[in-house]
Amino acid sequence: MSTPLPLTHKRVLTVALPVVLSNATVPILGAVDTGVVGQMGLAAPIGAVGIGAIALTAIYWIFGFLRMGTAGLTAQASGAGRSGEVSALLSRGMIIGLGAGLVIMALQVPLVWLALQTAPASSEVESLAQTYMSIRIYGAPAAIGIYAVTGWLIGLERTRAVLLIQLWMNGLNIVLDLWFVLGLGWGVEGVAIATLIAEWSGLALGLWLCRDALNTPAWKDWPRVFERAQMILFARVNRDILLRSVMLQGIFLSFVFLGARFSDVTLAANHVLLQFLEITAYSMDGFAIAAETLVGQSMGARSAARVRRAALMTSFWGLITVLFTAGIFALFGPAIIDLMTTAPDVRAEARVYLPYMIAAPLVGCAAWMLDGIFIGATRSADMRNMMFVSALIYIAAVVVLMPLIGNHGLWVALLISFIARGITLGWKYPALERAAAA
Repeated sequence: MSTPLPLTHKRVLTVALPVVLSNATVPILGAVDTGVVGQMGLAAPIGAVGIGAIALTAIYWIFGFLRMGTAGLTAQASGAGRSGEVSALLSRGMIIGLGAGLVIMALQVPLVWLALQTAPASSEVESLAQTYMSIRIYGAPAAIGIYAVTGWLIGLERTRAVLLIQLWMNGLNIVLDLWFVLGLGWGVEGVAIATLIAEWSGLALGLWLCRDALNTPAWKDWPRVFERAQMILFARVNRDILLRSVMLQGIFLSFVFLGARFSDVTLAANHVLLQFLEITAYSMDGFAIAAETLVGQSMGARSAARVRRAALMTSFWGLITVLFTAGIFALFGPAIIDLMTTAPDVRAEARVYLPYMIAAPLVGCAAWMLDGIFIGATRSADMRNMMFVSALIYIAAVVVLMPLIGNHGLWVALLISFIARGITLGWKYPALERAAAA
């Protein structure tokens, strides 16, 4: 086994910055989607895209375990010098990703119906949301397959390739958004078609960037790919991350759907502000992903000291990022809201709840960084269990606060869930270091 590379701030930034840049394009895309339909001057199209996009993202991100589990396992296999297992992990991830996408396409009618039944919005919003989801769902195999590809690349520190995929996919999506909606007047349908095309082209580019592995026989060494012990490990890690993701998405889905109970304007305002939260999460996620890679490789090398150093160094940069993000929101939040929508009532409503978006980066920092650390260590059972505790705390907060202070209570409950995740995962961290040394 080769000597591990030293853990330095330069290495952290080399891994993280391409991911920060690539992830930053995702909320920018969401903001463009919102902004483009916002130029129609109506609340209903904004709410429809919000419900449709969040419902599909929730379904797809249930399979986000492919990115997280593949990244952690690939990093550990790389750190242990097991090149054959690295190639096998790419094949396992792609088989599951494409298969899951086909199942979602086959079940699209009940899935779309269930999403709309869960969100008690107006009939106009529901009709537009159904149109949006019925188009975008044909991108499910590509959207989920991309998780496996990017997870594999992240585990090998090839984050520049991840940046290229995201720049291509989201850049194309934005161009098509502007053309289809503002140029051709296709409205909500245009937003959906643009995303569909971008997702399939992104998967094609991702597979081309993995061509070094696909040009060798290792990726189709089926006895290795389906080796019993490794399949059990892959299934266990990803099962726990799946359960964790279901609970996390349940929190966000309930937030959106409970907000829809107030009015279309409140629903639209909440959706606009969720773009702020996505900007924070995706910017922070660059350093959380660096933690996945570097902690994972340190676990593979069986070095508790390297695990701690990787965790501390990546968290240092994560803290700097959230301080910067909160400052930007405090200074320019109202202007950002005005860019996203021209509807005066939505602008006014969003300003009321803007302070929660200024606080969100600060209270969520520990949760985001510890997620990355635990993913890299493949301590997925701890993630599952602590998410369960955090979800219970969120539910209790909603039950108590919503009847008292309405939509304010909903926002406070969401922030409380971030704090709970950080505290509970921090409590389990010492066991992670002990496992590395075992």
